[in-house]
Amino acid sequence: MSADYFAFYGLPESFRPDEAALKRHYYAKSRETHPDFHATTSPENQAEMLRQATLNTDAYRTLAHPDQRMAYLLRQHGLLAEGKQEQLPPDFLMDVMDLNEQLMELELDADSAGTAQVAAEVTDLADTLDAGIEPVLAGYEQLPADHRPAALQQILTYYLKKRYLLRIQQQLATFAARS
Repeated sequence: MSADYFAFYGLPESFRPDEAALKRHYYAKSRETHPDFHATTSPENQAEMLRQATLNTDAYRTLAHPDQRMAYLLRQHGLLAEGKQEQLPPDFLMDVMDLNEQLMELELDADSAGTAQVAAEVTDLADTLDAGIEPVLAGYEQLPADHRPAALQQILTYYLKKRYLLRIQQQLATFAARS
């Protein structure tokens, strides 16, 4: 388990943290740990301040970005690990397989109308996913501890589905760039 970035800033674990508070804590820690303010202290203290400054930068970069924050929280709870394969719902996998088949057809026979149709399908699917998970993300912080694992499972499924859709969107962007 990596450093607890939320504890580092004294903030509650959340998928929707108070961005102003996050920024305030980041700047306060930046002033507190900046190496220039510790140039005359012991080498040990200088090394510790450098470590704290690096931790501050890493924590802020991670927590300030919604996708990175989501992946971080899922990793912190042991749900997103290297080499760990998660099972996605068969209906979603069938939808993705259908989209991938349409992409293969477009690769063989480029068609701007077909590309636009696939892009619209992917956008609709992504919008539906986003709308479905938003209440879970927004309400996570208020959930009792015993309800959080179920919410985290829903968020993991959402996250993995979004990765699939992102790859398809990247392929569509490649097609658009070629034409």
